[in-house]
Amino acid sequence: MSEIPAKATESEDPSDGARSDAVDGPVPGRGGDAASADPMWQSSPPGSMYDYIKVASFSIGPDGLVDQWSLRAEQLFGIPAERAVGMDPIDAFIDPDRREQGHRKMAEILDGREWTGVVPFRVPESGGTGELERGETGLAEVYVMPTRTEDGERAAVCIVVDVRTLRRIETDLAASQAIFGQSPFGFVLIDTDLKVRRANERFASIFGGTPDDHRGKGVHDYLPRAEAERVAATLRRVLETGESITDMHVTGFVPGSDERRHWSVNLYRVHSGSGRPIGIAWLGTDITARRAAAREAAAARRNLAMLNEAGARIGNSLDLETTARELLDVVVPGFCDLATVDLYQGLLVGDETPPGLADGSAEVRRVAFASAVSDGPFSGTGEPVKLGAVHHYPFNSPCADALRTARPQTVAGEEGGLVQSTLAVPMVAHDTVVGLAQFARTKGSEPFGDRDRDLAVELAARAAVCIDNARLYRREHERALILQRSLLPPGDPEASGLDIACRYLPGNAATGRPSEVGGDWFDVIELPGHRTALVVGDVMGRGLRAAVAMGELRTAVRTLAQLDLEPAEVLSQLDEIARGLGAPGGVQQATRAARRPREADLSEVYLATCVYAVYDSVTRRCTFANAGHLPPVLVEPGESALMLDVPPGMPLGVGGEPFEEVEVELPEGALLALYTDGLVESRDQSIDEGLQAFVGALTDPARPSPGPHTSPTARADGYSNLEDVCDHVLNTLDTHHGEDDIALLMARVQGLPADCVGDWTLPREPRSVGRAREFARNQLLHWDMEALVDTTELLVSELVTNALRYGEGEIRLRLLLDRTLVCEVWDSGLVQPRRRRARDTDEGGRGLQLVGLLSAAWGSRRTPRGKTVWFELPLPGGETGLTDPAEALLSLF
Repeated sequence: MSEIPAKATESEDPSDGARSDAVDGPVPGRGGDAASADPMWQSSPPGSMYDYIKVASFSIGPDGLVDQWSLRAEQLFGIPAERAVGMDPIDAFIDPDRREQGHRKMAEILDGREWTGVVPFRVPESGGTGELERGETGLAEVYVMPTRTEDGERAAVCIVVDVRTLRRIETDLAASQAIFGQSPFGFVLIDTDLKVRRANERFASIFGGTPDDHRGKGVHDYLPRAEAERVAATLRRVLETGESITDMHVTGFVPGSDERRHWSVNLYRVHSGSGRPIGIAWLGTDITARRAAAREAAAARRNLAMLNEAGARIGNSLDLETTARELLDVVVPGFCDLATVDLYQGLLVGDETPPGLADGSAEVRRVAFASAVSDGPFSGTGEPVKLGAVHHYPFNSPCADALRTARPQTVAGEEGGLVQSTLAVPMVAHDTVVGLAQFARTKGSEPFGDRDRDLAVELAARAAVCIDNARLYRREHERALILQRSLLPPGDPEASGLDIACRYLPGNAATGRPSEVGGDWFDVIELPGHRTALVVGDVMGRGLRAAVAMGELRTAVRTLAQLDLEPAEVLSQLDEIARGLGAPGGVQQATRAARRPREADLSEVYLATCVYAVYDSVTRRCTFANAGHLPPVLVEPGESALMLDVPPGMPLGVGGEPFEEVEVELPEGALLALYTDGLVESRDQSIDEGLQAFVGALTDPARPSPGPHTSPTARADGYSNLEDVCDHVLNTLDTHHGEDDIALLMARVQGLPADCVGDWTLPREPRSVGRAREFARNQLLHWDMEALVDTTELLVSELVTNALRYGEGEIRLRLLLDRTLVCEVWDSGLVQPRRRRARDTDEGGRGLQLVGLLSAAWGSRRTPRGKTVWFELPLPGGETGLTDPAEALLSLF
């Protein structure tokens, strides 16, 4: 028997890998009292090297046969102990061709010699219950130690290790070494005491020394205290829970450098082969450059986001001050803590090149200020500047230099002040400096960098373009308003037999916001015979284009009105003119384009609506023609307001449809209202609702309601003053308008009294000339107009003579006395009188020349039954004196 007792080595249950003790007695964790067990006899902790190598043992007796067989041997060779004991190991495991050599070695071993070698073996056909299958060939490393039995006979103890396991361990160690040693990342193995057990070359190259120099060090040896405490707590949590940590950011310093470094660390718990935790693997990589790049990218994204926000928020208004405030809303507090915008005062008041613009010393106005830390305005140099104040920068100041050179300047903060530094950035648009933007950061904020400087220049440039556009728009808008208002009747229009009041309000006048000018217009045109043309029109569209079109149409209306055409004929001619406005070749080109549909879209279409009315103060009749406009409203005394049924017709510029006329007799004191759609139409209500509200406001104007348009000269007797009626309408409808222009023309009928009209019919005979002079003289004497008798007799004689000589039918003479004296001579002839210059030798032909010299105005017009020739004389005592007839006669020769 061997000197080694049975079960002299540890064995492991093949089913679960649990290890058994080699000695009898209680084993901690496997029955018995663990507390009373002697630690020296306790089982080795799981995960020892024996678990990896799996050492097996057996003993050979003096007869060369197996007399003891361990459990590990059973697992390795697959032969149970009851079969193995008494078996010849040479015959059982060695191939036949090597058995002779095996027996010689066995004899040497039993002769007392130690032997170590690698022996190939074959699992018996009856085996195969272990790690190798039956008949399978294996390779074992055997260490044979001679021993003696209790009787003194020679025996042997054999220690066997599977070579495959050793090779696998060798390979694993080599792979581990390759990964650990050649990794480009810092690789550290930390034990359960949170000490470095092993570090690779990469880790040592960062923190200095060799890998062995770092053994036994802790995280406090590498990191600042607060960071080390945080990392140590994380290591303990990983060791206790087994949860891995991915991309944990650690901040610290490396030896010999004051630069803060950043690492990304991955942590995971490391186990032995039996699953026992033996430490923590630390895999770290330097991400300092990556974090810097990430910060750069984040800053770039923030800048792009700010530029995008600036593009969306700056320039939504065409107001200079609003645009400047929009810039500051973007930059404060996202970019800076304080900001101001100063614009050249000269540009604000409309000067093209304000003085001092080139050297940066011109006056500027503080138009916007924003602050995230203080309510007090600040100035880059000098005393604080209040919002809205006009000031200038000293010539040698950084701000003046920025304005002068169009380059940004950095202004250092004052000692002990709130501001750390300021960027003075000129606002440049189309190579023109329009102002200065200042961006300031307070102490404690990050200083301005080059990227901040570039961003500030870009933001200021975007705002400058919008401000310059707003400035140009304001200038063009003011010019368009001047043009538009120059085309409207100046002052309060006057007309015979009418009391007139009018209002014109540009779009958004109620809200205070600028808008494009519109094409609304109204006009009051005095016609011969104390008649008056009332016109209200609206060119579709807005802007300078609409204002110019309105001016052209208004001029055309005045020209056509002087021809004394019927209202329907006036609108027909206007329709032709409107169609010609949109075509380069005029009306003919527009007509040809309309006939070719493919080319019709090449012509710019000008559409307009218009109401044209002619009022005769003698008959109190008014003739209306409508081109797509809203109907006139009439208020008769004591009655409710009503909309006149005037056929609407097609808008001007459409063409192809004739216009109709409607004649209405207006009672004395009646009120007539013409208007544009801006008064009755808005986004808040339909046009029908607006019309009803307008009619309601005109129905009962007995009680005035004060408002922003109320005339300061309103009389106490309600709305007998027509100006107050206009104010009442605008005040009542004030909440319903504002988006569009408003034109309102109101006229109260005050017909010419009968005693101010002289009307006679004369037969077609020579003596009618004398009778005409007599009628005229008597009527003037009745009117106490003796100063006009001689001139009137002379001119009446000339007109009646011409009617007898060139006209047809009976002759009608009419005198009208109002603000002037008008004389009309009617006949049935269609030939219009033509003024010509007579030669010195001619005996006649000077009658119309004489009429032109002596009268204030004269002319002729067609009538439904012929023509009328008329002249007008100013009344005595007026600003215009009478021409002496004798001097006029002498001037003809």
